[in-house]
Amino acid sequence: MKKFPLQGRTLALLAVVVPMLALFVYVVLRSGPLAPVAVTLAKVERRALTPALFGVGTIGARTTTKIGPTVAGRIQRLDVDVGDHVQAGQVLGEMDAVDLQDRLQAQDAALQRVQASLREAQARQAHAQVQATRYAQLLAVRSTSEELAAAKQQELQVADAGVAAAQAEAVRVRAERAAIGTQQRHLRLVAPAAGLVTLRFADPGTTVVAGQTVVEVVDPASLWINVRLDQINAHGLKAGLPAHVVLRSRVGQALAGRVLRVEPLADAVTEETLAKVVFEALPSPLPPLGELAEVTIDLPALAAQPVLPNAAVQRAGGQTGVWRWADDKLQFAPVQLGSAGLDGHVQVLQGLDEGDQVVVYSEKPLTARSRIRVVERIAKGATKGGP
Repeated sequence: MKKFPLQGRTLALLAVVVPMLALFVYVVLRSGPLAPVAVTLAKVERRALTPALFGVGTIGARTTTKIGPTVAGRIQRLDVDVGDHVQAGQVLGEMDAVDLQDRLQAQDAALQRVQASLREAQARQAHAQVQATRYAQLLAVRSTSEELAAAKQQELQVADAGVAAAQAEAVRVRAERAAIGTQQRHLRLVAPAAGLVTLRFADPGTTVVAGQTVVEVVDPASLWINVRLDQINAHGLKAGLPAHVVLRSRVGQALAGRVLRVEPLADAVTEETLAKVVFEALPSPLPPLGELAEVTIDLPALAAQPVLPNAAVQRAGGQTGVWRWADDKLQFAPVQLGSAGLDGHVQVLQGLDEGDQVVVYSEKPLTARSRIRVVERIAKGATKGGP
């Protein structure tokens, strides 16, 4: 019997090809396109959630006073600069009086003249009063005529009118002098309350108009943070809630604060709720106005409910849900979510039960036909599961 001449070579070839083919299949199934997707799983747990809101705000001040003259003029002097602390009633500067002093002296002279006229009118009034009384007595004993007595009464009335006119003129002059004195006092730039000088808009020698701001003073005790918060998670936000503030210039240092009020007007464009947060104790040194601050507000604790990692939440086909792993099958489960905490968990109101396993992270986007391989951790390049 004749042996097949290539049998030995064929066997040798098969001995090489078959392992390579097996290795190829193994590689394709383990690390190729058909390889299972590495995922991390987490269980739906029942726990009490302490939700919190996080937002970024800017340092501002509730009380800001803009100080300037009430009349136009030139700044004569300024005694304060930016960063100075001032007290209530402290004179910060003064405007140039120009001709106010001359006008005041003129009013003083006019007042003296009016007072002299008043004394003259009063003297005439006293004389007319005596004459009218004497002629009235003479008329009673028929020693004078009625016409002459009536003339003396008329002179008395004229003297009374003269006194009244002189008194009115004196009042007018005094009022004008007081007005000039008021203008002179208003030339001084006085701090209405204690505070910190934050801006100085003009220097001595500058001409300013009435009402123009020369110095701006803020009350350090009225510092607050105008913070913006996401409207979706702002349920339960109210005044008095505790807050933690981290200034951008002091990373790692949390300052205690509280919500002063929630603004009645929200930002309709960014869909954010605005709130004012104040410090429980003012930081030292004071932060500059306009500095950014990260604010975390603690909301009231919620009752125990099923929760899952926020990272597991996906959107597929316009629905919000998670990839649930049950009976060795992957299934997208729509869920209804509640409040979220800053620890990365969110409440599950509907769609999952306690103990259900869900995909948190995956190497590749997931589908219902994906084969998965459960791992404890996905190193780099991990992505959330997706449809």
